Amino acid sequence: QVQLVESGGGLVQAGGSLRLSCAASGSIFSINAMGWYRQAQGKQRELVAMITSGGSTNYADSVKGRFTISRDNALNTVYLQMNSLKPEDTSVYYCKGQARYEDGMDYWGKGTLVTVSS
Repeated sequence: QVQLVESGGGLVQAGGSLRLSCAASGSIFSINAMGWYRQAQGKQRELVAMITSGGSTNYADSVKGRFTISRDNALNTVYLQMNSLKPEDTSVYYCKGQARYEDGMDYWGKGTLVTVSS
């Protein structure tokens, strides 16, 4: 089992910044890529950004140039620096630990709410 605990959400004005953190514990060896998804009210959960243990990254087009994902493998922690926030970024942000093996399972955190006011 892997436990993922997010922190750093909150209320910010449009144009502001927030930094999310996700700390992983437990059977860390069972996950490879880590990252962030988000789900706005009434919408489906969508990818924000992912990063592999080797540092390769993938971003949603809507956040490219504004959000930066990074990872500290020694601390088993992934970060999401969010700049130039927009009201449409308002969502619950979920940390994801992606299974290392095909027959493995993905893990999710409980989520942290980010609210961007206009």
